[in-house]
Amino acid sequence: MASGDDDDPIIKEIDVYLAKSLGDKLYLFQYPVRPSTMTYDDVDHLAAKIKPKQQKVELEMLLNTMSPNYCRSKGEQIALNVDGTTYDETNTYSAKMMDKQTFSSIQSTTNTSRYAAAVFRKGELHITPLTGILQMRPSFSYLDKADNKTREREAANEGGDSSQDEAEEDAKAITVRFARPESEQARQRRIQSYEFLQKKQAEEPWVHLNYYGVKDSRSEHERQYLFCQSMDASENSELVKTPKEYLEMLMPPLAEEKVVKPVGPSNVLSMAQLRTLPLGEQVKTLMKNVKVMPFANLMGLLASGTDSTSVLRCIQQVALLVQGNWVVKSDVLYPKNTCSAHSGVPAEVLCRGRDFVMWRFTLERSVMRKEITSIIKLPPEDVKEFLEHVAVPRINRGWEFLLPTDVDFIKKHPDVAHRQNMLWLGIQSKLEKVFNFSKEDFMPKNSPQPEPACLSGEQRLQMAQERAKENQSSLQKDLDAKRAGSSIQRAVSNSKDEPMDTSSIPNGSINGYCSATSPNFNHTNGNGGSPANMPSPELQDFVKKTFRKHFVLTLNEFKRLFNLHVASMPAGWHVFQSISDHMLQDAILLCQCKQIMVPFPAGNSAAPDEQKVFGLWETGEDFDKHRRLLYDLFTKNYRVRRNMVQAKLTEELGDISKAQIDRLLNECCKSHAGMWYLKGTIHS
Repeated sequence: MASGDDDDPIIKEIDVYLAKSLGDKLYLFQYPVRPSTMTYDDVDHLAAKIKPKQQKVELEMLLNTMSPNYCRSKGEQIALNVDGTTYDETNTYSAKMMDKQTFSSIQSTTNTSRYAAAVFRKGELHITPLTGILQMRPSFSYLDKADNKTREREAANEGGDSSQDEAEEDAKAITVRFARPESEQARQRRIQSYEFLQKKQAEEPWVHLNYYGVKDSRSEHERQYLFCQSMDASENSELVKTPKEYLEMLMPPLAEEKVVKPVGPSNVLSMAQLRTLPLGEQVKTLMKNVKVMPFANLMGLLASGTDSTSVLRCIQQVALLVQGNWVVKSDVLYPKNTCSAHSGVPAEVLCRGRDFVMWRFTLERSVMRKEITSIIKLPPEDVKEFLEHVAVPRINRGWEFLLPTDVDFIKKHPDVAHRQNMLWLGIQSKLEKVFNFSKEDFMPKNSPQPEPACLSGEQRLQMAQERAKENQSSLQKDLDAKRAGSSIQRAVSNSKDEPMDTSSIPNGSINGYCSATSPNFNHTNGNGGSPANMPSPELQDFVKKTFRKHFVLTLNEFKRLFNLHVASMPAGWHVFQSISDHMLQDAILLCQCKQIMVPFPAGNSAAPDEQKVFGLWETGEDFDKHRRLLYDLFTKNYRVRRNMVQAKLTEELGDISKAQIDRLLNECCKSHAGMWYLKGTIHS
């Protein structure tokens, strides 16, 4: 030893022995949910089993059902939920009571090379390496069994209540898929998946064990193997190492690690690394990540001073123009010799299907997913991926293109727009041959055809003049109809000595509400129609039931509920036929409901049908007064605070309880960021 260590003299030397008898079967059990003073040594162990490869252990221990801390009724209920009322050998709790508990293990660490169990005896230290360190925690697998029993009972009840003469199910088309060769990358993902690991764990059989307590003679016999069995000096060599070598063995020097550049997430793009690429690669990388982008945004992502002409030249190589915005080409996303990650469809087929989706968006703002799928005949997962690249789903409107039409770019670069239009015509002709359709199949009847991306000044002037003539003719017809309607109204007013019917005014309002339910409402001419146009009793019944349940609905939400109701009716029922939005609104106003004229803020993105809000007005209950006062608040502002509602009700009706305020707001409103909105007027 060095002279500097003389101040730390050696007091005693201890011989250390390595015991190997239990080297491959010694486990350390930990019980993290129980204090060390409360051991399980005196608890009866009913069963034990292990999966050696996975180091998975399960122990069954007896519960003391006579303990004052044990709830007998709960134990019986759990056993009833798990095993049901029948008794057989497969029951989890044979005593019809939860009288045992299962402990399942998880590994504390996968590397136990630095851990060992040590025993000190007669000046000798014997150490045995640990095979595993396991934490034993209570298992609640019996809850899964109870859930399965509940589902089985529900399925049996549903099957018993079904009609005997129920028609046979219609034949459904199925999609047949053939397994494709698995790539190495796909194989690695599959091996690391949770489903694969669960399957591998289930394949290893359980090895059942016998449990012996701490004080059992067999346990005492096994503990002897913790001592080194061979004490012969010839087999135990003395450690002859210098202190420096010994320290290096205990703490080996760290090997120099090669500096590896960290890999960022696949959806994160480093702009610093992007700027080091050529311009063409920058544009391609950006479009591949973003999928759809206006040209102005693309220029903003590139380095300042980049020539826009060069960018235009590069963008046309990797993207196509759709509604004035650039959308990445299909062959950039799906290169040759690749396939779909969802279904294994080859890249060539994916490109044709995605080109069809993009071409449809050159014709209209929204498309229907079912219609797309029926034409291109691709799996739903792939079609959804195509749409998610360039569109967002809208309620009752299908998938709408992600960005507004970039008119400025088309005006600024008419030559590029014209060239792209020619490209789309070529793509269209190829798609027509592949999918056997014509462009006219997707044009709504009596709708104007989309204008070409580039028109001359004379062509635009001529089209504008034609549209002006059509509009003038339409306005003249409307004016004549209104004059005729006014003459009829005056004749009716002169023939009857009664107040003027204000409900005949379209969208007329009194104090912020549509007055369709005023006492003087005339069903014949007040709604602009004869008794033949009156809503059917079935429709009125549906309106009343719906508003009794929801109290406040936008026209858009009411139409959705109505469509669901119609779709749920049995086949062959034709109670509701050719019902327009105007007829639905009339039916709502005739069924003790009124339109609430909510003052939406400027720039509100809600659709017109979402801005038409209707509320239940009359039910015959005293609580109607509360709803009317709430509606009055929402004619002044589209959002209110709770204290404003409370102050209004207190001022008009006196003392109001908290329960009444809660009921009113829960029935008619939705809360967001501390403010209250009428149902359907906010999307949180």
